[in-house]
Amino acid sequence: MRREMQEILPGLFLGPYSSAMKSKIDQTADASFLGWVIASFSLGQMAASPLFGLWSNYRPRKEPLIISIFISVAANCLYAYVHVPASHNKYYMLIARGLVGFGAGNVAVVRSYIAGATSLQERTSSMANTSTCQALGFILGPVFQTCFALIGEKGVTWDAIKLQINMYTAPVLLGAFLGILNIILILAVLREHRVDDSGRPCKSINFEAANTEEVQISQGNIDQVAVVATNVLFFVVLFIFALFETILTPLTMDMYAWTQEQAVLYNGIILAALGVEAVIVFTGVKFLSRMIGERAVLLGGFLVIWAGFFILLPWGNQFPNIQWKDLHNNSIPNTTFGEIIIGLWKSSREDHNELPTGCPIEQAWCLYTPVIHMAQFFTSAVFIGMGYPACNVMSYTLYSKLLGPKPQGIYMGWLTASGSGARILGPVFISHVYSYLGPRWAFSLVCGIVLLTVTLLGVVYKRLIAFSIRYGRIQESPS
Repeated sequence: MRREMQEILPGLFLGPYSSAMKSKIDQTADASFLGWVIASFSLGQMAASPLFGLWSNYRPRKEPLIISIFISVAANCLYAYVHVPASHNKYYMLIARGLVGFGAGNVAVVRSYIAGATSLQERTSSMANTSTCQALGFILGPVFQTCFALIGEKGVTWDAIKLQINMYTAPVLLGAFLGILNIILILAVLREHRVDDSGRPCKSINFEAANTEEVQISQGNIDQVAVVATNVLFFVVLFIFALFETILTPLTMDMYAWTQEQAVLYNGIILAALGVEAVIVFTGVKFLSRMIGERAVLLGGFLVIWAGFFILLPWGNQFPNIQWKDLHNNSIPNTTFGEIIIGLWKSSREDHNELPTGCPIEQAWCLYTPVIHMAQFFTSAVFIGMGYPACNVMSYTLYSKLLGPKPQGIYMGWLTASGSGARILGPVFISHVYSYLGPRWAFSLVCGIVLLTVTLLGVVYKRLIAFSIRYGRIQESPS
């Protein structure tokens, strides 16, 4: 199955959820329910991010980090034992997935810690390094899953504790082990550390970092318009990549008549390549931002993303191969929320060798929409893979800078929650528009969304400056 697996806590986390295992442990779990299982991660993260962020504002950050990782470890263990109950297994899987997402809400704490532990000059580089770790997890996740596939579906069973170690449970057991290792490292290595925007040390514990009067002044002077605008920008960044990731499989199967196995393999390679590209971009933006500034990099990233989706627009006189088999009518069937989330994935219980290939005739646009040429597709992927990481790291770097010296946990929690919402709505949007109207409308609308976002960025461009620079405590660099 296509990548459902990597939602990576900055540093170390691996969490695969397989549709094949879903169907094996509970035959009542259909494709629609799998959609809810996938969506539960983002819902859990959306709920948890502000809570962990608020917690980190008033208590040492070790506390929410350890508790959140412990929740993720427990959720992975629950998933490993989801086959044990006699009934309702699918609901245990849903709970496990949601709890992993809830634990992943600690990304807000991680970003707020980085914001508080770095000066303005160090901030961009540190945020980029964190994003690089996430990108590495994005690359390594499918590699681990492929390696664990060698264990097979049967694997080995530890009867004493009723633990099955197979291709489905081995990745989550690794995730649980890495979570425990993270907890040990936090206890042994992590120290509360705070500096101001100039790099001068402050008191380390958040609630002792400043007197009440200072905090009130800082809160009153935060540019709330810039805060809201940056949340919108971050939402769009995550929204765009979520829909691009979602559309890969159905698009390539429709345009190039790939089988599902081919689509899973080739798109997995493409996503891994985009992860490598992201690592390179994260390294590059650290230097580029020093030359032209974070705002200019963010604007350039959006323009590159727009170019990527514009390139995807169909043109020419060549049309995709039409899939005629199993045609029942010329209308598009109604889709449930879960079916929207998983797009055009097929159940693993079907015989993939007999599935037809090509663009389904039920999608009426297949008859009159030109094919997206392979060169277009790969060029677009390169552009989007270049613009997304630049926008991603620049948006929350600027966000952390404009918030100023106050603890940023709750604000980072809202930023993470907006990203989680984007990961839910992006697949819903693209699946609906693509299925009913086709790639021309889908990618045209995305181009329109990006242009509106660029307009918003232009409106607030001068407001996206660091708190200390705004109030003259630090002089802005020439770039």
